[in-house]
Amino acid sequence: MTTFPEPEIIDVNGVSLEVYSAGDGEPLILCHGWPELAFSWRHQVAPLVEAGYRVIMPNQRGYGRSSRPEAVEDYDIHHLCGDLDALLNHYGYADARFVGHDWGAIVVWNMAMLYPRRVRGVINLSVPFMERGPTEWVSFWESRLGPDFYIVHFNRQPGVADAVFAENTRNFLRNLYRTGQWLEEPADLGPGMRLINLARAEHVPGTPVMSDAELDVFVTSFKNSGFTGGINWYRNFTRNWETTRDVPQQVEQPVLMIHGKYDIVAANPRLEDYAPNSEVYTLPCGHWIQQEQPEETNRLILNWLSRH
Repeated sequence: MTTFPEPEIIDVNGVSLEVYSAGDGEPLILCHGWPELAFSWRHQVAPLVEAGYRVIMPNQRGYGRSSRPEAVEDYDIHHLCGDLDALLNHYGYADARFVGHDWGAIVVWNMAMLYPRRVRGVINLSVPFMERGPTEWVSFWESRLGPDFYIVHFNRQPGVADAVFAENTRNFLRNLYRTGQWLEEPADLGPGMRLINLARAEHVPGTPVMSDAELDVFVTSFKNSGFTGGINWYRNFTRNWETTRDVPQQVEQPVLMIHGKYDIVAANPRLEDYAPNSEVYTLPCGHWIQQEQPEETNRLILNWLSRH
């Protein structure tokens, strides 16, 4: 299994964060998604450190051994970005380049808008810039995708999915962290919320993204933390939409956007309207881009960093 730095517990912004770091030089802040950990970046650490960067990877609030506040609103975008701003202060950096995957990408997009002077560049994987439309997101998705769409379900039936994931932690994560599903017939998981069904399913298409030892890191962590902290990020979509009403929807920093060809998350065809200084690449993989295609992901990141 890939070696990974030892963590330290750092008090910032009213919470304690479990943070992994390695290397010297210009800082790169790597932000994981859901249901992930800093360990999701294990394939990126050595190449980035060897290229002369300081890699800083927090288990963000709600994850790992980081704080898990009780109040749902303590997981809104202002708290999540505030944690990263305070983390820069802790290390004594005026700014950094930020790298995000999945929900981590949403945080990084917002970091670039809420704290523009602290963000020198943006590297995001999977989730593109999300346009702030006239309808708040949860109601919009509910009208388009129905009550069983996972984000709608998380918001309308709080606690239900959390409990199912906790009861089936290993099975859920093993079934979720897969690649090559597109090469097989789709699984018929039955009616209802797909992720809940996935957590209980015996057989699903594709092959594991990680080894059993690597999966153990995730299983052990989520058995300890539970899933509610991470799901609370989703339960702030409406609040985030309301509280960013007056935030200019522009990312002026240089942007590298990496998509997976078979990812269920669609690209934003109007990305350049919001991030005019952007480069977009697509790799032949699914959602777990940096774990499915680590060498190619690293090549794209290092090439882009060398030019910015």
